[in-house]
Amino acid sequence: MSGTDELPHDAYTERTDLLLGADVTAGLRDRHVFIAGLGGVGSYAAEAVARAGVGRMTLVDHDVVAPSNLNRQLVALRSTVQHPKTDVMAERIRDIDPGIAVTVRREFLNPDTVAELIPEDADYVLDAIDSIACKAALVAGAQARGVRVISAMGAGGRIDPRAVRVGPLDGTRVCPLARQMRKRLRRLDARLDYPVVFSIENPSKGTEHRPVDGPLGGRPRSVNGTISYLPALFGLTAAGEVIRSLIDR
Repeated sequence: MSGTDELPHDAYTERTDLLLGADVTAGLRDRHVFIAGLGGVGSYAAEAVARAGVGRMTLVDHDVVAPSNLNRQLVALRSTVQHPKTDVMAERIRDIDPGIAVTVRREFLNPDTVAELIPEDADYVLDAIDSIACKAALVAGAQARGVRVISAMGAGGRIDPRAVRVGPLDGTRVCPLARQMRKRLRRLDARLDYPVVFSIENPSKGTEHRPVDGPLGGRPRSVNGTISYLPALFGLTAAGEVIRSLIDR
């Protein structure tokens, strides 16, 4: 057995303890974060939440790693292509800390049932879903149950990390996805004052049109180009907001 195999499960929290205090870090072990979507945003968010020391996580994604994911997704390596994203992410988290209780749900997200996936004891919902209908349904469901929620808006079509912001959905500008989310949430009688990560950079328009994945299908949609660091920055920012909120609570 190597030295790393013999590490206590909390050995990696030393620097976090120095920053936050061991009692605060210990409190994070009792928190449960639900993350929907493990693409370029969600995968980085999930790992940041795990490395901060949150003790319970539920990860939801129906997809497998594709070659096109290699430019931006933490779960995407040549060795993981065609592997379920939930499995790859869960394995990474357990390799960081096997003491974290990780639940994976590999299923296609449906607007009619997505909110039902939120665990009863969830402390925070992190929405990194691509589908606007599912994003809105998840947010509305979390709000109805009194669970805090944060969403990532559009990271595609942008290259400027200095333009990333955090603020209420009803205070966003420029972002087309945020505009559509406001419309959807109004129809669901949901609040628009919850936090989102967004960019004030004008996005480049998509240049490809592909059919929507999954059993619900639909008409082809525009696909924006992406760069390696922007989705990661969105995910890390969202994770930071989650951790700060859990600490403040």
